[in-house]
Formats: sequence, C-alpha cells, structure tokens
Amino acid sequence: MKVLGIIPSRYGSTRFPGKPLIDINGKTMIQRVYEQAKKAKSLSEVIVATDDNRIFNTVKLFSGDVVMTSSSHESGTERCAEVIGKMDEKFDVVINIQGDEPFINPEQIDQLSSCFEDEKTDIATLIKKIDSEEELFNPNRPKVAIDENNFALMFSRNAIPEIPTIEKENWIDKHTFYKHIGIYGYRSTILNTISQLPVSRLEQKERLEQLRWLENNYTIKVAITKYEAIAIDTPEDLEKIVFK
Repeated sequence: MKVLGIIPSRYGSTRFPGKPLIDINGKTMIQRVYEQAKKAKSLSEVIVATDDNRIFNTVKLFSGDVVMTSSSHESGTERCAEVIGKMDEKFDVVINIQGDEPFINPEQIDQLSSCFEDEKTDIATLIKKIDSEEELFNPNRPKVAIDENNFALMFSRNAIPEIPTIEKENWIDKHTFYKHIGIYGYRSTILNTISQLPVSRLEQKERLEQLRWLENNYTIKVAITKYEAIAIDTPEDLEKIVFK
C-alpha cells in the first residue's frame, strides 16, 4: 500500500496570519511539521501543498517537496484532491496532515495509515478518550460515537451519547466518551468525489465537515490514539510549547 502525506499550508489565517512561517526555536512551523511527517514509517512521500510563494520558497530552502495549488480551496480536503490529481505516481491512500501541529507524533500518522488495511475503510481519522468533564461539555471539542468495529456513527459538538437517567456530572464515570483528533486519511480513489460534495444538512447544524461524508454513506474508520499534538491557532498558543 502506497501512502502519500500531504500538508496543506496557507498563509492567510484570520486569527494568526503567516503562522506556517513563524519561528519555533530556530525552525519555521512548516519545517517542523514536515520533518515530523517524514519520520512516519507508513508514508512513501511527503508534500507541502500551498497557495503562497512565501511558503513555497521556504519549503524549498529546507529541501522539502512542495507544490503550488489554487487559492480558491475552502478546505484541506480540496487541496489534497488537487495534489493527488496532479501526481504522475499512483498512491492508494492520502493522509491530510495538519500544518499547524509542529510536534505531531509520527505514530499517529502510522496509526491512521493502518486503518486502510480494512478494505471497508473509505476515510480514516483518530479519536482519543475524554478524561475530564470540561472537555466532555466543551463545544469546541467535537465528540465521536463509534460502532463495535471502530467505524464512526456520528460526530457532534455535544456529548454523545446522552445518558438521561444519570446526572451530567456523573456521565464520564458511566461511559467511555471520545473526542475527535483532526487528522484525516482518504482512499485516493474517492478523494476527488468527496471534495466536491455539497454541504450537508447535519454539517450545517454542527459545522463539522466529516458529517458531510457520513451523510453521503462513506465509511470513516477510527483509530484510538493516546497522543494529542498542540495546535498553533493563535500567537498565545506558542506559550504552550515547552522544549526539553
């Protein structure tokens, strides 16, 4: 199985413009993401996909592989679809690696790739057990309900399932809840199709792209990870980084 890692990276960001090029202890964020992704044993190749010459040139400076893509894409999924459509080499799976997680654990990428050993898997993602009541009821932490074979049944910003017979403060002691870790893998044969799907009804309500795929009958396999990388969304997030 040939797996391509793609790191979508754009310069414009409402909360943190230019964040792929910020310096993190002597290296740009995009270089750190790229170097972590290259450590994944499952990836045959890693490519940065950008619409900005500054990012393109920066990746070239550290001898990374990079391609220019359209500036009209609304999601990383769409950017990945453009890249795979341009590739002469054929890949079975594409892993969409977040460009704002400079210390992503390569094991997470390998876990995601392994989901495609199941021929029923169309799309894959990661989940992590929720350990606190604060996270369980935080709408900014999407939750996941899964079946017995580790396929996603539903994603929501609310706690799922609800347990109406028990007080909310006791839910976490009575059920194993999972949160979504936002990294995706796709079979390359479906990537172009899912990137063109219209916004779905549940997606409109929850503002979660993955619901669009479930509503169109694509399967989403999940792997349970013990890791959670720090995402840099704002300048303040840089304060969370600790170098040993």
